[in-house]
Amino acid sequence: MAGRAVLLIPHRSDAADEGGLPGDYRKILAIVPEADGPVQVRAVGERLGLDASIHGKLEPLRAKMTKLAARGWLHKRGDGRFTARP
Repeated sequence: MAGRAVLLIPHRSDAADEGGLPGDYRKILAIVPEADGPVQVRAVGERLGLDASIHGKLEPLRAKMTKLAARGWLHKRGDGRFTARP
């Protein structure tokens, strides 16, 4: 699309559903609502099979979850944990 930026992760209001998101983002969106409450990035990383003891392995995941929150797919709480949007 000439002249228009295309977001890889669209705003939730602009997307029909999460099916248009890349696979790793859909996996995150599947894990967060399954939790009993707000989740930390570490817990999501463990469910994805990442080595949570290595801080550097979690930072890309934190960035993805923050991007999902900024685009309205997740809610980032003040304590850094994430919840699903209704």
